[in-house]
Amino acid sequence: MTSDRIPRHPRTAVCAALTAAVVAAPAAGAGPASAAATAPRPVCVSHQSGLAGRMSKDIAGALRGRSGTVAISLRDHTTHTRCTLRANQRFDSASVVKVTVLGALLWDAQRHHRGLTKREKTLAKAMITKSDNASTSKLWKQLKPAGVKAFLRAAGMDATVPGKDGYWGLTQITANDQERLLDLITHPNTVLTDASRAYVRTLMGKVIPEQRWGTPAGAPAGTRIQVKNGWLKRSSHVWRVHSLGAFTGGGHDYTLTVLTQDDRTMEAGVATIEAVAREVHRDLNPTAQAATLYAPTDRPEEALPAVPKD
Repeated sequence: MTSDRIPRHPRTAVCAALTAAVVAAPAAGAGPASAAATAPRPVCVSHQSGLAGRMSKDIAGALRGRSGTVAISLRDHTTHTRCTLRANQRFDSASVVKVTVLGALLWDAQRHHRGLTKREKTLAKAMITKSDNASTSKLWKQLKPAGVKAFLRAAGMDATVPGKDGYWGLTQITANDQERLLDLITHPNTVLTDASRAYVRTLMGKVIPEQRWGTPAGAPAGTRIQVKNGWLKRSSHVWRVHSLGAFTGGGHDYTLTVLTQDDRTMEAGVATIEAVAREVHRDLNPTAQAATLYAPTDRPEEALPAVPKD
């Protein structure tokens, strides 16, 4: 499995980390006048000179004035850049857990030296490309909590806790664990075979237009976009709105997870995610032309997973 650790290169990485730390530190004497003044700032490190500080500043700017609670985890293998914000805080998963369910299904099939059945392929396709809840529930029941937990252990997703009593939408996830999953999907490892990884990427690349919002916003032309989103409303934390994205091909090799909660509306959560995504894509692709940047639907749709009454 690919390591989550950033390779250490003496000067560039250290300077970038120091720059990010300075950007992230609150000003001395700052009071709690506003949430923005006390909110944690994104911390970035990079092997590319100047990139870490710029990304920390731009992501913070995208979040300024927004009321939701946001967690971010970004990894770019081309520039060896990492950015995190509240990356170990747990959120209800909503439908983004469906990528984990597919990973667990494929891993379990590998262990038993078999391919997916026709039924499993039909359910998996509906689960990822259309976010079908009934298909997810059938696969979740088939895997059982023990099967999901076994995959999580193998994947090193130690902070993820499967939802109880069949409520997969209440699985507890972190941005860092979701980034580990995206890395397993996009790079060779001992957990998922090349064929399994390609299968996940293919389905995430065929998500219906109404659900291709979120992290793809602002992605440059020539990039293969793989995405899975989700949202969920409850009395506590109101709206949770999440987006996972992998951007490969054409010289691109990065993944982005943005999790939000405490959003007043679903639209507010989507807007927050897309504001962050546009800054990330712009900083990682500074020569991309505005006319070629991906513009998601302005009418996003997602399936609302079943959860117990509050």
